[in-house]
Amino acid sequence: MARVHVFGVVGLVLAAAVTAGCSGATSGSGSSSGSSSGSGAASTTASAGGSGSSPAPTESNPPGDIPDNQAFVAYQPSGGAFTGFTVKVPEGWARTSQGGTTVFTDKLNRVQISAAATSSAPTVGSVAHQVVPQLRGQVPKFTSPKVSTVTRKAGGAVLLTYQGDSAANPVTGKVVRDAFERYAFYRQGHEVDLTLSGPVNADNVDPWRIVSDSFTWK
Repeated sequence: MARVHVFGVVGLVLAAAVTAGCSGATSGSGSSSGSSSGSGAASTTASAGGSGSSPAPTESNPPGDIPDNQAFVAYQPSGGAFTGFTVKVPEGWARTSQGGTTVFTDKLNRVQISAAATSSAPTVGSVAHQVVPQLRGQVPKFTSPKVSTVTRKAGGAVLLTYQGDSAANPVTGKVVRDAFERYAFYRQGHEVDLTLSGPVNADNVDPWRIVSDSFTWK
């Protein structure tokens, strides 16, 4: 009878231990689950807070892009070989003149206006066989010449497009790859060449159209 009593006590102790172990496992599991859930909520909140606090990216024009609000003013030469024309140029740009050539510049962009007396009108052939070789010897890394005829408000013109390197910046020494548009207008023995240039990646289609379309004979 004593043995039976001992075995019974041992059995009760083992049963209590098993029950406590299962209860602890269940409690631990619940605690772990609660911890995981809390971590997930905290992570989500932090992510949302970080996204909301990030500043919006600052927009800027690519180098050489002429601003959309750029104003243009009419220019008519007062001296030189020929003064019988006007053309709109960007307001505020620096101006230099020498002989029959006037240049307007701002940062990476350039407008060059040259006038001369000539006995014949420029043609696609004359520009391709005379002007292109001259520019090839003057413009560093001159490439991709294309000659065509276009119509502007002043009438027909011969358009030469090409690419070349700019002069080195006197301060930084850097060179910019430029795209050029050269319009040759002609009337009654006078030719006016309008050359527009800026970085190849700049989007100056609209400003250059304003300038080339503004050319008017006087």
